[in-house]
Amino acid sequence: MRREPKGIAMNKRTRKQKHMSDETFAELRGALNETLQHARGEKVELRTTTLPALPPKPAPMTKTQIARLRKDKLKVSQAVFARLLNVNVKTVQGWEQGVRVPSDAALKLLAIASKRPEILLEV
Repeated sequence: MRREPKGIAMNKRTRKQKHMSDETFAELRGALNETLQHARGEKVELRTTTLPALPPKPAPMTKTQIARLRKDKLKVSQAVFARLLNVNVKTVQGWEQGVRVPSDAALKLLAIASKRPEILLEV
C-alpha cells in the first residue's frame, strides 16, 4: 500500500498523472518510427538540409590582441567598445586584464571586428 505524505489526504481524483496519455505516446511512437525509416533510407519524404563545411571556431585572443583591436583599429574607449559588442564594460575590462576569457560567441564577434572593424559601427 502506498503512503501519502503526512497532512495531505489524496484520493484517486486528486493524484497527478504520472504517465503520458495513450494519444501522446502514439504520436511519439509514430515520430520515432519515421525517424528510424529515414535513417535506414526507407523514407525520403523528410526535409534534410546539407550544409557546406562550416568555418572553424575562432582562435582565442590574448588580452593584448583585444586591447589593440579596441585602441588601434577602432580607436574607442572600453565603454564604447563594450557598447559596440553589446557586453558590459566590466567584461571588456576583464578581457583586457586577462581575468576573463571571451566566450566562443564573443570570440566570433571579435574576429569579425578584427578583420572588418567598420562593421561594428554600421550595425
